Amino acid sequence: MAKALTQTDFCFDGQQSVYHGKVRDVYNIDNDLMVMVATDRISAFDVVLPKGIPFKGQVLNQIAAKFLDATRDICPNWKLATPDPQVTVGLRCEGFRVEMIIRSILTGSAWREYKKGCRELCGVRLPDGMKENERFPEPIITPTTKADEGHDMNISREEIIAQGLVSAADYAVMEDYTRRLFQRGQEIAARRGLILVDTKYEFGKRDGQVYLIDEIHTPDSSRYFYADGYEERLEKGEPQRQLSKEFVRQWLIERGFMNEPGQQLPEISDEYAESVSERYIELYEHITGESFDRTTETGNIAGRIEQNITAWLRTNRKR
Repeated sequence: MAKALTQTDFCFDGQQSVYHGKVRDVYNIDNDLMVMVATDRISAFDVVLPKGIPFKGQVLNQIAAKFLDATRDICPNWKLATPDPQVTVGLRCEGFRVEMIIRSILTGSAWREYKKGCRELCGVRLPDGMKENERFPEPIITPTTKADEGHDMNISREEIIAQGLVSAADYAVMEDYTRRLFQRGQEIAARRGLILVDTKYEFGKRDGQVYLIDEIHTPDSSRYFYADGYEERLEKGEPQRQLSKEFVRQWLIERGFMNEPGQQLPEISDEYAESVSERYIELYEHITGESFDRTTETGNIAGRIEQNITAWLRTNRKR
């Protein structure tokens, strides 16, 4: 089995702090730059699974970097450089405590709620009589609060503004960017024979300006369906062929785990971890149209990453 990077513990010149998230380790340099390391950890239902997925961090980082570059004309973003296949360095922004989720199709957690009778999601009214995997009349935005631990919670635009999480003016900017970014992502996916079903965006502020931060259009933050056969499968009520992390959630659900009290995580075999890795690589190659470089996960992964970050900071860090 290929190697997987599940933890980092670096100490760089100018390092002020480090935040170990569910998937990424984020190093604060001089309170000015963020060094974001995409590890091979994988999370589902807000819990980190006990085994890393080879190549996953590289897939996430490289897809995100490509989409950040491909959407820079829509809004400013935090990315400055990718000194390593698993690393992005960018501007430090003050992140908003909400995530902007946009959906074009009724599926996943939204479908699970709809099936229970829910007809309003984050203040958005949902039409009656919809089927699983059916398109909404137009994409809907369903924000969540951003939790450091535990579950993110659904929240409406009105609640976000009333609670002072985001100002009305900044929220209007975030909403506009969200719709335009999603449209661009759908256009790029369509050229590759895919449907960008839903995704999430995170925003922050720097020098009074709203920036797109974190990842974008990756299989961790997004759901993709294959366009070929979508209508036929919808008509027959069959599951859609998809490229996303949803298949991991479904695998856990089938084994009785949704991170609810009393539930135990099922064992993750090397064989299953390899199969997940292949699914991530498949999405990379579909969405980018490029062959994936598998030569990076050899030797000392952490050592390689530390060396590449150190070299970049030595040249580019402000003194």
